[in-house]
Amino acid sequence: MPQSFRRRHTMKIGLLGLGNIGSTLARRLPTAGHLVRAANSRGPETIDEDILSTGTRAVTAEEAVRDVDVIILSIPLSTLPKIAELLASVPSETVLIDTSNYYPSRDGRIEAIENGQPESEWVIEQLRRPVIKAWNAVGAATLENRNLPAGHPDRIGLPISGDDPEAKRVAATLMDDSGFDAVDAGWITDSWRQQPGSPVYCTELSAAQIPAALETAQKERLPKLREFAAAILLERWGNPNVTTDPGYAVKLSRMIYM
Repeated sequence: MPQSFRRRHTMKIGLLGLGNIGSTLARRLPTAGHLVRAANSRGPETIDEDILSTGTRAVTAEEAVRDVDVIILSIPLSTLPKIAELLASVPSETVLIDTSNYYPSRDGRIEAIENGQPESEWVIEQLRRPVIKAWNAVGAATLENRNLPAGHPDRIGLPISGDDPEAKRVAATLMDDSGFDAVDAGWITDSWRQQPGSPVYCTELSAAQIPAALETAQKERLPKLREFAAAILLERWGNPNVTTDPGYAVKLSRMIYM
């Protein structure tokens, strides 16, 4: 991780969404000393005790975004417009981190993105406030099992995009605390380079390998590669006669995206 990204202090974090990525962050970030409040769409009483095992508190969505330093959005991209009103009263200095990706089969067809608008630019328009794009380029199994301490030779790097250097530093600190090296991937206009289909998406690269991989991304090819990989995984995971090893998705991503 670049030295300029390092900053250590306890943060108050609101986490919206407890799918594979959100639930792992809910368990991981309190172990680094952060105060985490988490909410899902069904109410705090439905949140599994395992998710709260390291200190995260189960709250309502309104409580999760109140009086916090950082809000992490870990919900499907298509549902993000629904929380714009919830975020309207959040102070402008609160850092907003978006982990979402666009998959038409789940999110429905979004014409602006289909026509080439970077996913995070679309998210910013819907929320009417800036975001940092982070943790979107890592698979759930990698986030859960491949976290390593800073300086470890096998530590994986992950890209971060955003227009606010201070907010990006905050996001990078939290990424470091989650067990991964943060790599500056540029402005939000460049964030398409870390979208599904790109060479850095779910390929478990080191921080040193990521800059070159970002440069080789070809925007017009990303949707086709994304859908090709998704179709293979869907067919394989849906076949009861096929056994898939835990690293299969990473191997497939490397073969198709790189």
